Amino acid sequence: MNFYGIAAIYKFEMARTGRTLMQSIASPVLSTSLYFIVFGTAIGARMGDIDGISYGAFIIPGLLMLSLLSESISNASFGIFFPKFSGTIYEVLSAPVSPVEIVAGYVGAAASKSIILGLLILATSRLFVDYSIEHPVWMLAFLVLTAITFSLFGFAIGIWADDFQKLQIIPLMVITPLTFLGGAFYSINMLPEPWQSLTLFNPVVYLISGFRWSFYGVSDVNIILSLSMTLVFMALCMAVIGWIFRTGYRIKP
Repeated sequence: MNFYGIAAIYKFEMARTGRTLMQSIASPVLSTSLYFIVFGTAIGARMGDIDGISYGAFIIPGLLMLSLLSESISNASFGIFFPKFSGTIYEVLSAPVSPVEIVAGYVGAAASKSIILGLLILATSRLFVDYSIEHPVWMLAFLVLTAITFSLFGFAIGIWADDFQKLQIIPLMVITPLTFLGGAFYSINMLPEPWQSLTLFNPVVYLISGFRWSFYGVSDVNIILSLSMTLVFMALCMAVIGWIFRTGYRIKP
């Protein structure tokens, strides 16, 4: 394993975050804070509890997951897309680093940025809403697993996209709607049939439900099922990326 190669890619990507702090860190934190102010404080104060949890506290895992998914995909997709767009991807491919090491560098950096952002949002939410974390180890586990999984997904999107517009199609047209419909602002048990059953086909439901369980010990689906779905999606993303490097899909002439 070429750890020097992984570290070089990782440091380069992390340094890019330092040059774009307003876009990478400040903007998502500010946007999520506005959600806490509007939904958690203003609207939440006029709503009843959900599963014995105040509405403001109930939506914290969902809002965190919304930011985590979008930022993981965005960081990883742009990280690999820009070298491909500028032509410097061939320097990386010709360097003495394997595909596993390339993915580890880019995905590791994207996941690290998303985890840092998630922790900052979690700390910021304390200014607006009082909450507790019953299972902190599980919370961190879901945070890390989700960041890695969707950074892998974003990496695949960055390879697939051949222009800047395509980088935004899946995050905006697929992931964000699935997150809003996945129980970020409500419990799926509040939905009537057949919508409650149909919602179970939304993979984001399992991520948000498992993450909420780590906070308050309540979930819409079984915690083991939530964890399993996360690992299955991670395995699928790894399989797709493996196929990309084996075939050279959109990274080699």
